[in-house]
Amino acid sequence: MSWSDRRSFVLAACAAALAGCGFTPVYAPGGGASRLQGQVAFSAPGTRAGFDLRARLEERLGAATAGRYALDVVPSVRSEGLGSTRDGRTSRFQLLGRAAYTLSDAEGGTVLAEGEVDGFTGYSTTGSIVATEAARRDAETRLMGLLADRIVDRLLLAAPDLS
Repeated sequence: MSWSDRRSFVLAACAAALAGCGFTPVYAPGGGASRLQGQVAFSAPGTRAGFDLRARLEERLGAATAGRYALDVVPSVRSEGLGSTRDGRTSRFQLLGRAAYTLSDAEGGTVLAEGEVDGFTGYSTTGSIVATEAARRDAETRLMGLLADRIVDRLLLAAPDLS
């Protein structure tokens, strides 16, 4: 049996096993993502980080001003110095982010899913003040995107249980 024949056989066997256990792709028609797509109204702080987080959530789940679900997200970010130059100036920072989220039914307010996600990213400060500020803002935007993606992943895992 050739390598391509073995690979085809293994893929077919895996597909059959997944089909037998009731596996449905999340983004397939009728999958878990369809329960949330365009159905979640977001609430995030009116900060730059909150704006970036909300933008990524809307990108992934669609915008809904009056959806079936309400998602309240509270992000927090702290900074740690990592590297320094000979003269003692910090040359690298790490942003540590955490976002607490609560998904509830928009009508009754019943909590359907809640939790926290965290992540980190970094940036360098070796350029000018303007370049350092731009790098910090870019790192914060990347961090909020990462946190939003992790929230969506958790919500999609909970989606089959949503009524």
